[in-house]
Amino acid sequence: MFKPLVPEGESLRRAFQWLAEQEGHCTLKTVERASLLFDLNPRDEEFLLRQFVHHRGATSDAPESEPSGQ
Repeated sequence: MFKPLVPEGESLRRAFQWLAEQEGHCTLKTVERASLLFDLNPRDEEFLLRQFVHHRGATSDAPESEPSGQ
């Protein structure tokens, strides 16, 4: 049986919870904001990127472009 993912360190746990409570998909900018808010080190930020952006898939930070050929 698998254990639930629980990050180590209070700041990382708080950032993880904050990101989990955000509506919609997390983006690179959302994770960067969490990293600044909770004063995370680069290793912890990379962990959050893997969990919330790369692993789960994220919407682009760039606005959606209009389809061409109108």
